[in-house]
Amino acid sequence: MRIAILALQGAFIEHEQMLHSLGVETFQVRQLSDWQQPKDGLILPGGESTVQARLLTQLGLMQPIRRAILDGLPVFATCAGLILLASHEDGTPRHVLGTMDIDVRRNAYGRQLGSFRAHEAVSGLTDSFPMTFIRAPYIHKVLSPDVEVLSQVDDHIVAVRQGNQIATAFHPELDDPRLHQLWLEMVRSGD
Repeated sequence: MRIAILALQGAFIEHEQMLHSLGVETFQVRQLSDWQQPKDGLILPGGESTVQARLLTQLGLMQPIRRAILDGLPVFATCAGLILLASHEDGTPRHVLGTMDIDVRRNAYGRQLGSFRAHEAVSGLTDSFPMTFIRAPYIHKVLSPDVEVLSQVDDHIVAVRQGNQIATAFHPELDDPRLHQLWLEMVRSGD
């Protein structure tokens, strides 16, 4: 198994380290030639979603990545990655990857000082999961019955799955390998 990690900006190294600790081969995507390598899945890391979206467009990566996800490439997105996948932000259609039928609220918990930790249940995992939120969004609304809510914190949706996509508002790469393992099982099984 070989996983592509978007490495334009943000917390991509932490995902790389997590996947390596699970024995998974990875490569970084920084330009179109990187993207053209064989891959079984894609990680979209946290960071600055506006910067990532601008770079995806400038580097000619936005449409090829969007097409691959729509064609079934499994993707795991965290924080800014969730914003890139969202089809709407605060009720307005978005012109980024937009492959998940969700409406997000960016920086929903405030600025850096609004960062926090929580422990909540995640569907598919037996014990509560440690969640680190850093200038995090949350999912304001699910726009399709195809979207499964995996977790909520204080009545806000913070993790979802739609088909081949899992997205979280928090950073599992910092705390616990179980969500990565759950996603990797999905990649292996072709679910």
